[in-house]
Amino acid sequence: MDILGVDLNLLGPLIALLEERHVSRAAERAHMSQPAMSRTLSKLRIVFDDELLVRAPGGYRLTPRAERLQRELAVTVPQLEGLFSEQPFDPFNAVDNFHVAGTDYLLSVVGPGLVRHVRSHSPGSTLRFDAWRETVYDDLERGALDLVFAGGAVPSPFRSEHLFEDRYVCLLSTDHPLHAVDRLSLKDYLDCDHVVVDIAGGRQGAVDVRLEALGHQRRASVIVPYHAFAAGAIRETNLVATLPRRFVDGLVEIPSQVVIEAPAAIGPVSFSTAWHPRLDNDPAHCWLRETVRATANQNS
Repeated sequence: MDILGVDLNLLGPLIALLEERHVSRAAERAHMSQPAMSRTLSKLRIVFDDELLVRAPGGYRLTPRAERLQRELAVTVPQLEGLFSEQPFDPFNAVDNFHVAGTDYLLSVVGPGLVRHVRSHSPGSTLRFDAWRETVYDDLERGALDLVFAGGAVPSPFRSEHLFEDRYVCLLSTDHPLHAVDRLSLKDYLDCDHVVVDIAGGRQGAVDVRLEALGHQRRASVIVPYHAFAAGAIRETNLVATLPRRFVDGLVEIPSQVVIEAPAAIGPVSFSTAWHPRLDNDPAHCWLRETVRATANQNS
């Protein structure tokens, strides 16, 4: 039998007929007229090539095929109900795999708290963290990632939720000629040599996007893949690393380095989570987003 050719609207009346063993009572139960139920019984007999119900003293009896159908439906119908109904997510007994990506900065801010929460509330689930890459949104599209921690605008058609805002500061070596100023002017900043964290295409996200919007471009003397690498690369050099304040606050204080406010033109940046719209109502993914939200709030 080709299941695609079966009228699933017959399932409800079939269950009523098998349980009631009476056409009129089955019709009342299924909210049908008695003639409509009789026609449905005729269709069912054709589908199963069996009489299903046969007249007997005092009513109808089930055929052996109908008895088998009734036993099988007792197992199948609850499974179908589960298929079409929303199942609550039980994190403690779940065994889900959550695949998340972000820069080392965002993972260092949100990741540890997320790990602790998942381990405590969903010990059977698995968390996998991936480094940021230029294909993260392609990976979201094809389902290879569940969630992305992103800075700046999230492209359409992906969903996003604001996590927190941070501002940029400049990390310099005490050997740098400008190490004693409180804030770098835009002119002094552009005259410096920079270590750039490669977020995409050799550029550092909001930093370079905003500079280019003003018609400026900084000199990228060194390009690195991680914020932590950039922080270490400036030691005993004249390089400037432009890093989020939260990240710098989490570094071990090094006497040979100073923190200076970045030019006001660079401004703050908003960080968010991003996911594919198909996961909007997935119970496990909703729980993951709620967990990330709570973790980010604890750190803000």
